[in-house]
Amino acid sequence: MEQDYKEKGRLWKVLNRSYIYRDAWLTARKDTVQLPNGNIIPNYYILEYPNWVNTIAITKDQKFIFIRQYRHGIEEVRYELCAGVCDPGDASPLESARRELWEETGYGNGNWSPFMTLSANPSTMNNLTYTFLATDVEPISAPHQEATEDLTIHLLTRDEVLDLLRSDQIRQSLHAAALWKYLFLSL
Repeated sequence: MEQDYKEKGRLWKVLNRSYIYRDAWLTARKDTVQLPNGNIIPNYYILEYPNWVNTIAITKDQKFIFIRQYRHGIEEVRYELCAGVCDPGDASPLESARRELWEETGYGNGNWSPFMTLSANPSTMNNLTYTFLATDVEPISAPHQEATEDLTIHLLTRDEVLDLLRSDQIRQSLHAAALWKYLFLSL
């Protein structure tokens, strides 16, 4: 379908690009773009982020590995999947996902496969989120959390995960979408 848009000239033309702010965790830019119909948008703002990874991690005894941590943006403590940023030194999103699971929880090994790729907001953000399914994971070491992380590890049953989703206790939309898909496909 993406090819159809390219063939029909549906992509916007960037006339000018300037950076407003650059930092390791956030870059904001302003583009001037021309639409296929000739209209010009002089101030189209894009937030540039590194790509992200999420992991639906399930132990050999069918427990889902969750973390619970404070999220300052919404000022709440919530359950989440193990997740993080694709570091430039990682060879692939899969390597980033394995590293994040190990760092945050001490779990590893198991069987890993790509599960889905999402965009948090494709209209104003340039990054992708790669979600992996890791089954039969096991504890391989103590967690190696970063100084900026303050989280707890929780092993939940399928029913407990479903209850969290039904009661809107998982607020991270990229995590909720992946979990709903997994639960639907595993019916």
